[in-house]
Amino acid sequence: MGPAYLRYSFTKGTVQEVDFLIETLALTPGMRILDVGCGPGRHSLEFARRGYQVHGIDISQSFIDLALAEKVEGATFDRLDARAMQFADEFDVVICLCQGAFGLMTAQDEDSVVIHNMAKALKKGGRLALSAFSSYFVVKYFDSAVFDADAGINHERTEIRSPEGAVEEVDLWTGCYTPRELRMMCRQAGLGVQEIFSVDPGAYRSAKPTIESSEFLVVAFSPLTKTVSPQVSEATDT
Repeated sequence: MGPAYLRYSFTKGTVQEVDFLIETLALTPGMRILDVGCGPGRHSLEFARRGYQVHGIDISQSFIDLALAEKVEGATFDRLDARAMQFADEFDVVICLCQGAFGLMTAQDEDSVVIHNMAKALKKGGRLALSAFSSYFVVKYFDSAVFDADAGINHERTEIRSPEGAVEEVDLWTGCYTPRELRMMCRQAGLGVQEIFSVDPGAYRSAKPTIESSEFLVVAFSPLTKTVSPQVSEATDT
């Protein structure tokens, strides 16, 4: 998709989302942020423009190239599979938004690997902001999709467009979650969960979980004494 990704409406709420995260996580300029599944870098670049030091990773080289082309001071980018991250105690904040990596790992336990890797990347007392698609919302509203109740994965067919406007029909698989599952996964990774909010793209807010929002936003923290459990499985860059 390349730059055509940024035509989608769900990418237009970046400023509001960053505003909310800065306030909710009590962030201050100069903090180091890891953006996992950064895509073309829209959150990373917005944070960097506000004085934060941000490193974005994504499995798509075309997205990394788009982010690098912006040449924003304080923002660095690298192609990396989130399952293969090996950062350790390096970042004040880790963000993983809009199914950037978590939620796209549909093989068993791979989302758990991503959460463990993000937990390890945090400094003691660091904060995590993680969004995940809502199982409740999918079951209630996605009439044309097929939800696998056993795996918690939603499957749909949709059209995407290239930068030149060419149309292609593709399959999409998205891991979906409940707040209870998200709390359990975070705790297994050694993270404390502060809040889980009901949110939508461009409409992040301090709202209790409901069945009416498309996503849940997890706000978690790394304890001052870190006890991150071992990864569920080994993973390598693919």
